[in-house]
Amino acid sequence: MTSRVISAFAAEEEQRVLSLKPVLAPVHGRYGDHPHQVYDAWPADDPDAPRVILLHGGYWRYDRMHLTPFAAYLAEQGFDVLLPGFRRSGGAGGYPETFDDVARIVDTLPDGRPYVLAGHCSGGHLALWCAARGLLSAGSRWHTRTLPTGVLALAPLTDLVATRDDDLSNGAALQLLGGPEHFAERLPEVDPLTLLRGAGTTGVPTVLLHGAVDEEVPLTQFADYAAVHRDLRTVVLPGTGHYTLIEPGAPGARAVADTLRELAATFPERRPEPAHEETAHR
Repeated sequence: MTSRVISAFAAEEEQRVLSLKPVLAPVHGRYGDHPHQVYDAWPADDPDAPRVILLHGGYWRYDRMHLTPFAAYLAEQGFDVLLPGFRRSGGAGGYPETFDDVARIVDTLPDGRPYVLAGHCSGGHLALWCAARGLLSAGSRWHTRTLPTGVLALAPLTDLVATRDDDLSNGAALQLLGGPEHFAERLPEVDPLTLLRGAGTTGVPTVLLHGAVDEEVPLTQFADYAAVHRDLRTVVLPGTGHYTLIEPGAPGARAVADTLRELAATFPERRPEPAHEETAHR
Protein backbone atom coordinates (compact mmCIF):
# COMPACT_ATOMS: atom_id res chain seq x y z
CA MET A 1 0.00 0.00 0.00
CA THR A 2 1.29 3.47 -0.83
CA SER A 3 2.22 5.85 1.95
CA ARG A 4 -0.44 8.28 3.11
CA VAL A 5 -0.11 11.68 1.44
CA ILE A 6 -1.83 14.72 2.92
CA SER A 7 -2.12 18.30 1.74
CA ALA A 8 -0.09 21.19 3.09
CA PHE A 9 -3.29 22.43 4.79
CA ALA A 10 -3.73 19.16 6.68
CA ALA A 11 -0.05 18.88 7.57
CA GLU A 12 0.00 22.41 9.00
CA GLU A 13 -3.22 21.82 10.93
CA GLU A 14 -1.87 18.62 12.48
CA GLN A 15 1.43 20.23 13.44
CA ARG A 16 -0.26 23.32 14.87
CA VAL A 17 -2.75 21.50 17.06
CA LEU A 18 -0.60 18.59 18.25
CA SER A 19 2.23 20.93 19.22
CA LEU A 20 0.08 22.90 21.67
CA LYS A 21 1.54 22.94 25.16
CA PRO A 22 -0.26 20.49 27.54
CA VAL A 23 -2.39 22.09 30.24
CA LEU A 24 -2.14 20.88 33.82
CA ALA A 25 -5.56 20.02 35.26
CA PRO A 26 -6.56 21.42 38.67
CA VAL A 27 -7.63 17.97 39.88
CA HIS A 28 -6.23 14.51 39.29
CA GLY A 29 -7.90 11.25 40.33
CA ARG A 30 -7.84 7.48 39.88
CA TYR A 31 -10.44 4.90 38.90
CA GLY A 32 -8.15 1.84 39.23
CA ASP A 33 -4.76 0.65 40.38
CA HIS A 34 -2.89 0.63 37.06
CA PRO A 35 -0.81 3.76 36.34
CA HIS A 36 -2.92 4.46 33.22
CA GLN A 37 -6.21 4.26 35.15
CA VAL A 38 -6.26 7.95 36.03
CA TYR A 39 -8.20 11.03 35.04
CA ASP A 40 -7.77 14.77 34.90
CA ALA A 41 -10.67 16.94 36.01
CA TRP A 42 -11.71 20.52 35.47
CA PRO A 43 -14.61 20.87 37.96
CA ALA A 44 -17.13 23.61 37.26
CA ASP A 45 -18.06 26.18 39.89
CA ASP A 46 -21.72 25.66 38.99
CA PRO A 47 -22.90 22.30 40.43
CA ASP A 48 -25.46 22.09 37.63
CA ALA A 49 -22.92 22.57 34.85
CA PRO A 50 -23.18 19.84 32.21
CA ARG A 51 -20.63 17.07 32.64
CA VAL A 52 -18.50 16.00 29.68
CA ILE A 53 -16.25 12.94 29.68
CA LEU A 54 -13.62 13.14 26.93
CA LEU A 55 -12.02 10.08 25.33
CA HIS A 56 -8.80 11.03 23.58
CA GLY A 57 -7.64 9.90 20.17
CA GLY A 58 -4.25 8.72 18.97
CA TYR A 59 -5.24 5.44 17.30
CA TRP A 60 -5.57 3.74 20.70
CA ARG A 61 -1.78 4.09 21.20
CA TYR A 62 -1.02 7.54 22.55
CA ASP A 63 -1.76 9.27 25.83
CA ARG A 64 -4.26 12.00 26.65
CA MET A 65 -1.90 14.98 27.00
CA HIS A 66 -2.61 16.38 23.52
CA LEU A 67 -6.27 16.78 24.52
CA THR A 68 -5.62 18.73 27.75
CA PRO A 69 -5.75 22.15 26.01
CA PHE A 70 -9.16 21.29 24.58
CA ALA A 71 -10.40 19.96 27.93
CA ALA A 72 -9.33 23.22 29.59
CA TYR A 73 -11.05 25.17 26.79
CA LEU A 74 -14.33 23.32 27.40
CA ALA A 75 -14.03 24.07 31.11
CA GLU A 76 -13.74 27.77 30.21
CA GLN A 77 -16.99 27.37 28.25
CA GLY A 78 -18.79 26.29 31.43
CA PHE A 79 -18.57 22.49 31.27
CA ASP A 80 -17.55 20.12 34.05
CA VAL A 81 -14.85 18.12 32.28
CA LEU A 82 -13.22 14.75 32.93
CA LEU A 83 -10.35 13.51 30.75
CA PRO A 84 -9.47 9.90 31.60
CA GLY A 85 -6.49 7.84 30.57
CA PHE A 86 -6.72 4.12 29.80
CA ARG A 87 -4.44 1.23 28.95
CA ARG A 88 -3.38 1.58 25.34
CA SER A 89 -2.31 -0.53 22.37
CA GLY A 90 1.37 -1.34 22.08
CA GLY A 91 1.84 -1.45 25.83
CA ALA A 92 -0.47 -2.49 28.64
CA GLY A 93 -3.64 -2.26 26.56
CA GLY A 94 -5.35 -3.28 23.38
CA TYR A 95 -7.99 -6.01 23.45
CA PRO A 96 -9.41 -6.55 26.07
CA GLU A 97 -7.73 -4.10 28.47
CA THR A 98 -8.52 -0.88 26.58
CA PHE A 99 -12.19 -1.85 26.45
CA ASP A 100 -12.20 -2.97 30.09
CA ASP A 101 -10.90 0.44 31.12
CA VAL A 102 -13.28 2.47 28.97
CA ALA A 103 -16.23 0.42 30.24
CA ARG A 104 -15.06 1.03 33.80
CA ILE A 105 -14.70 4.75 33.12
CA VAL A 106 -18.28 5.18 31.92
CA ASP A 107 -19.65 2.84 34.58
CA THR A 108 -18.03 4.70 37.49
CA LEU A 109 -16.88 8.26 36.74
CA PRO A 110 -20.27 9.86 35.93
CA ASP A 111 -21.21 9.52 39.65
CA GLY A 112 -24.86 9.15 38.77
CA ARG A 113 -24.93 12.43 36.84
CA PRO A 114 -26.13 12.75 33.24
CA TYR A 115 -23.24 13.39 30.91
CA VAL A 116 -22.11 13.60 27.32
CA LEU A 117 -19.45 11.09 26.35
CA ALA A 118 -17.33 12.79 23.69
CA GLY A 119 -14.43 11.25 21.81
CA HIS A 120 -12.10 12.35 19.02
CA CYS A 121 -10.86 9.97 16.28
CA SER A 122 -10.17 6.62 17.99
CA GLY A 123 -11.73 8.14 21.10
CA GLY A 124 -14.82 8.64 18.94
CA HIS A 125 -14.73 4.93 18.14
CA LEU A 126 -14.65 4.15 21.86
CA ALA A 127 -17.52 6.58 22.56
CA LEU A 128 -19.69 5.00 19.84
CA TRP A 129 -18.79 1.57 21.20
CA CYS A 130 -19.92 2.62 24.68
CA ALA A 131 -23.26 3.70 23.23
CA ALA A 132 -23.61 0.25 21.63
CA ARG A 133 -22.79 -1.85 24.71
CA GLY A 134 -26.50 -2.52 25.20
CA LEU A 135 -26.46 -4.33 21.85
CA LEU A 136 -23.86 -6.83 23.05
CA SER A 137 -25.01 -10.29 24.06
CA ALA A 138 -25.93 -10.67 27.71
CA GLY A 139 -22.94 -12.96 28.14
CA SER A 140 -20.42 -10.34 27.04
CA ARG A 141 -18.08 -8.96 29.69
CA TRP A 142 -19.00 -5.46 28.45
CA HIS A 143 -22.78 -5.78 28.16
CA THR A 144 -24.68 -3.19 30.15
CA ARG A 145 -28.02 -1.43 30.24
CA THR A 146 -26.49 1.69 31.81
CA LEU A 147 -25.52 3.76 28.79
CA PRO A 148 -24.19 7.32 28.30
CA THR A 149 -26.80 10.07 28.44
CA GLY A 150 -25.53 11.33 25.10
CA VAL A 151 -22.62 10.77 22.75
CA LEU A 152 -20.70 13.24 20.59
CA ALA A 153 -18.31 11.49 18.20
CA LEU A 154 -15.75 13.88 16.70
CA ALA A 155 -14.28 12.68 13.40
CA PRO A 156 -14.58 9.12 14.71
CA LEU A 157 -13.27 5.84 13.45
CA THR A 158 -16.54 3.95 13.07
CA ASP A 159 -15.48 0.88 11.10
CA LEU A 160 -12.53 -1.26 12.21
CA VAL A 161 -12.63 -3.33 9.01
CA ALA A 162 -12.19 -0.20 6.88
CA THR A 163 -9.54 1.05 9.31
CA ARG A 164 -7.64 -2.19 8.79
CA ASP A 165 -8.16 -2.29 5.02
CA ASP A 166 -6.98 1.32 4.63
CA ASP A 167 -4.02 0.57 6.93
CA LEU A 168 -4.72 3.73 8.91
CA SER A 169 -1.83 4.64 11.21
CA ASN A 170 0.25 1.65 10.15
CA GLY A 171 -1.98 -1.21 11.23
CA ALA A 172 -3.57 0.43 14.27
CA ALA A 173 -6.78 -1.62 14.07
CA LEU A 174 -4.88 -4.90 13.83
CA GLN A 175 -2.72 -3.91 16.78
CA LEU A 176 -5.79 -2.99 18.85
CA LEU A 177 -7.35 -6.42 18.35
CA GLY A 178 -4.16 -8.39 18.85
CA GLY A 179 -3.09 -9.07 15.26
CA PRO A 180 -4.62 -10.59 12.12
CA GLU A 181 -5.09 -14.00 13.77
CA HIS A 182 -7.57 -12.51 16.29
CA PHE A 183 -9.17 -9.73 14.24
CA ALA A 184 -12.26 -11.49 12.83
CA GLU A 185 -13.03 -13.27 16.10
CA ARG A 186 -12.86 -10.15 18.27
CA LEU A 187 -14.36 -7.64 15.83
CA PRO A 188 -18.08 -8.26 16.51
CA GLU A 189 -17.82 -7.17 20.16
CA VAL A 190 -15.90 -3.95 19.64
CA ASP A 191 -16.79 -2.53 16.22
CA PRO A 192 -19.53 0.16 16.29
CA LEU A 193 -20.65 -0.43 12.70
CA THR A 194 -20.91 -4.19 13.18
CA LEU A 195 -22.87 -3.81 16.40
CA LEU A 196 -25.26 -1.33 14.82
CA ARG A 197 -26.16 -3.50 11.81
CA GLY A 198 -29.52 -5.10 12.43
CA ALA A 199 -30.42 -2.90 15.40
CA GLY A 200 -30.22 0.37 13.48
CA THR A 201 -29.88 2.42 16.67
CA THR A 202 -28.17 2.31 20.03
CA GLY A 203 -30.99 4.17 21.76
CA VAL A 204 -28.50 6.81 22.92
CA PRO A 205 -28.85 10.36 21.53
CA THR A 206 -25.80 10.55 19.27
CA VAL A 207 -24.22 13.25 17.14
CA LEU A 208 -21.42 12.62 14.65
CA LEU A 209 -19.51 15.82 13.94
CA HIS A 210 -16.72 16.03 11.39
CA GLY A 211 -14.92 18.39 9.08
CA ALA A 212 -15.69 18.30 5.38
CA VAL A 213 -11.97 18.29 4.51
CA ASP A 214 -10.79 15.71 7.05
CA GLU A 215 -7.75 13.95 5.54
CA GLU A 216 -6.97 11.76 8.57
CA VAL A 217 -10.10 9.60 8.64
CA PRO A 218 -11.67 8.75 5.25
CA LEU A 219 -15.05 10.46 4.88
CA THR A 220 -16.59 7.11 3.92
CA GLN A 221 -16.29 6.05 7.58
CA PHE A 222 -18.71 8.82 8.56
CA ALA A 223 -21.09 8.22 5.65
CA ASP A 224 -21.20 4.45 6.12
CA TYR A 225 -22.01 4.77 9.83
CA ALA A 226 -24.68 7.40 9.17
CA ALA A 227 -26.29 5.10 6.60
CA VAL A 228 -26.81 2.40 9.26
CA HIS A 229 -27.68 4.53 12.32
CA ARG A 230 -31.28 5.59 11.61
CA ASP A 231 -31.57 8.30 14.31
CA LEU A 232 -28.04 9.68 14.19
CA ARG A 233 -27.61 13.43 13.86
CA THR A 234 -24.70 14.41 11.62
CA VAL A 235 -22.99 17.80 11.63
CA VAL A 236 -20.52 18.60 8.84
CA LEU A 237 -18.31 21.67 9.13
CA PRO A 238 -17.25 23.17 5.77
CA GLY A 239 -13.55 23.90 5.30
CA THR A 240 -12.66 22.09 8.51
CA GLY A 241 -10.06 19.36 8.92
CA HIS A 242 -9.49 16.64 11.47
CA TYR A 243 -7.63 18.47 14.23
CA THR A 244 -9.24 21.90 14.44
CA LEU A 245 -12.20 20.22 16.14
CA ILE A 246 -9.99 20.06 19.25
CA GLU A 247 -8.10 23.34 18.76
CA PRO A 248 -9.13 25.77 21.53
CA GLY A 249 -10.99 28.75 20.15
CA ALA A 250 -11.03 27.55 16.53
CA PRO A 251 -14.38 27.58 14.71
CA GLY A 252 -14.48 23.78 14.83
CA ALA A 253 -13.98 23.73 18.59
CA ARG A 254 -16.67 26.39 19.05
CA ALA A 255 -19.04 24.18 17.05
CA VAL A 256 -18.16 21.27 19.33
CA ALA A 257 -18.97 23.34 22.42
CA ASP A 258 -22.28 24.46 20.90
CA THR A 259 -23.20 20.86 20.09
CA LEU A 260 -22.33 19.75 23.62
CA ARG A 261 -24.66 22.41 24.98
CA GLU A 262 -27.44 21.22 22.70
CA LEU A 263 -26.98 17.63 23.86
CA ALA A 264 -26.83 18.68 27.51
CA ALA A 265 -30.06 20.67 27.12
CA THR A 266 -31.87 17.36 26.64
CA PHE A 267 -30.49 15.84 29.87
CA PRO A 268 -32.97 14.42 32.39
CA GLU A 269 -33.25 16.15 35.73
CA ARG A 270 -30.07 15.61 37.68
CA ARG A 271 -29.98 12.97 40.42
CA PRO A 272 -28.00 13.42 43.65
CA GLU A 273 -24.35 12.55 43.15
CA PRO A 274 -22.40 10.35 45.58
CA ALA A 275 -19.05 11.59 46.80
CA HIS A 276 -15.86 10.12 45.39
CA GLU A 277 -12.22 10.73 46.07
CA GLU A 278 -10.30 13.28 44.05
CA THR A 279 -6.72 14.21 44.76
CA ALA A 280 -5.24 17.52 43.76
CA HIS A 281 -2.20 17.59 41.51
CA ARG A 282 0.96 18.39 43.37
